[in-house]
Amino acid sequence: MKATIYDIAREAGVSIATVSQVINGKGKISEERRNEIMEIMERLNYQPSVIAAALAGKKTYTLGLLVPDISNPFFAEIARAVEDRGHQLGYSLVICSTDNKDERVERYLTLLQQKSIDGMIIGTGMDNKEILNPLVEKQIPIAMIARELPEQAVHTVVVDDYIGGKLAGKHLLQLGHSRFAVLAEQAKVRSSRERVRGFREALAEAGQELPERRVLHCDFVVEDGKRRTLELLAQADRPTALFCCNDLLAIGALQAVKELGLRVPQDLSVIGFDNTILASVTDPPLTTVAQPMEEMGTMAVDLLIQELKKEQPQPKQRTVLRPELIIRQSTGVPGQQ
Repeated sequence: MKATIYDIAREAGVSIATVSQVINGKGKISEERRNEIMEIMERLNYQPSVIAAALAGKKTYTLGLLVPDISNPFFAEIARAVEDRGHQLGYSLVICSTDNKDERVERYLTLLQQKSIDGMIIGTGMDNKEILNPLVEKQIPIAMIARELPEQAVHTVVVDDYIGGKLAGKHLLQLGHSRFAVLAEQAKVRSSRERVRGFREALAEAGQELPERRVLHCDFVVEDGKRRTLELLAQADRPTALFCCNDLLAIGALQAVKELGLRVPQDLSVIGFDNTILASVTDPPLTTVAQPMEEMGTMAVDLLIQELKKEQPQPKQRTVLRPELIIRQSTGVPGQQ
């Protein structure tokens, strides 16, 4: 039989009003007592009526998460961090993959509003920045993660992409490379643009250049990484070092080198960006710029929950986290080309 609020109150030895306060995040209840009641709810598999809460204008304890592709390990790890933190705070999560297409973003935002979500975390690209206007007007808390929308008053949690690109450039310079190439997402994507800018700046400070023809734009998928790397390696003055603006592109690059009978890093040093779980299991293991994915996901949820606990809209926060270079075996001194 389905547990009711009466069952929870009886099991916990408290009033129905106290259980209701725990469900709605209100009341002067000690953290210990609140956690005890929440544990009883979980043990009895108590499910508050989301529909009834929505109709009453109350919290549904549901968050939405929009990502370009949940099969991308970076966004999968972000989603896991968001889900774990949400669970700790009593929130459920609805995840939607958008393929960076505005029509899908708009459709999912409409759907999630119909489900009366309490807050939204967005990690997907959007060409039409006005898509978020309905959520902003309804004062639904929004946090951008790994993306920025300066045009909208929303919370933002990002990594310093410029510094990340610079770390990659300096590492390859220290190894003695002088012929470089970059695989990047489309220039309109700010994060990718900043990574390229940081990489280029590191080279410029060392008196090196990155020709425009050596910056190749593509989708952030393994297949494009492989295709574009094959193009680079077909050139007479092929690069000795390749900076990929995410790990999936770098994995594609590793495949291309192997297909041509060449070696990493002897024939081509490859460095990625993200430090997803795949980076440590490639052959060879991938040098990459690490994003603090767990911290990003946790912070995004915390920002939403903090705003939900307030009666009035809160000032929006922009949090910039520092990336870290993780050196593995895919980068080395340039060999004979």
